[in-house]
Amino acid sequence: MDTLPKLKPFTSPWQFLATGFGSGLSPKAPGTVGTLVAVPLYFALTQLPLWAYGLVVIFALGIGVIICQRASDELGVHDHPGIVWDEFVGLWIALFAAPDGLHWVLVGFLLFRFFDIVKPPPIGYFDKQVHGGTGIMIDDIIAGIAACCCLQLLAAKLRIEQRGTVGEKRHYFCGCYRV
Repeated sequence: MDTLPKLKPFTSPWQFLATGFGSGLSPKAPGTVGTLVAVPLYFALTQLPLWAYGLVVIFALGIGVIICQRASDELGVHDHPGIVWDEFVGLWIALFAAPDGLHWVLVGFLLFRFFDIVKPPPIGYFDKQVHGGTGIMIDDIIAGIAACCCLQLLAAKLRIEQRGTVGEKRHYFCGCYRV
């Protein structure tokens, strides 16, 4: 028996944004579906300089606290499964400065979903202890940071392994060639 209140994203602007433009209405795995919907928006963000990408993510994070709080207040439920704005922001954090290539987007997506679903410490702690709009956002922010760190470490490891080619001097972290 489902006791959660029904979302009405097309009558409330807060719920429309909080549900990721309606993607959180998916009856199965709304968080994963919401994260998938964030991927095309990520590709749009990659057209910006990295500093602007970062500013957009910070803005989305700040406004997300308000969006999630308002939607949660309207529903009378803390962190309704259909609220997926936090997944949008978490994925964008996970893919911050990600190397080019669809395979890196897939790895970042999977890492983010792993950390968001499993909630290893300290993610689970903050998920339980922080309430309101900040509480809805915080576990996804930390999951995004953890996924980003893992993705960057994996990319750096692969670049270091490829560096062994004679005459090729690649920078460890950005992958660019040294002159």
